[in-house]
Amino acid sequence: MADPDSDPRPVPPEAPGPNECCGSGCPLCVLDLYSDELQRYRQALAEWQSRHPEDAAR
Repeated sequence: MADPDSDPRPVPPEAPGPNECCGSGCPLCVLDLYSDELQRYRQALAEWQSRHPEDAAR
């Protein structure tokens, strides 16, 4: 069992605010960046849950 203090649960990324996307099709849109961060978070969370099955339901 991994020590939760040395292996903290991943923190989800903060979603962009409703006015952060200008809607002009920027090559690096904040919504695209958030989507990428969310994917990385979900992967990290799944890996963390496999290391901490007793805490996975939290």
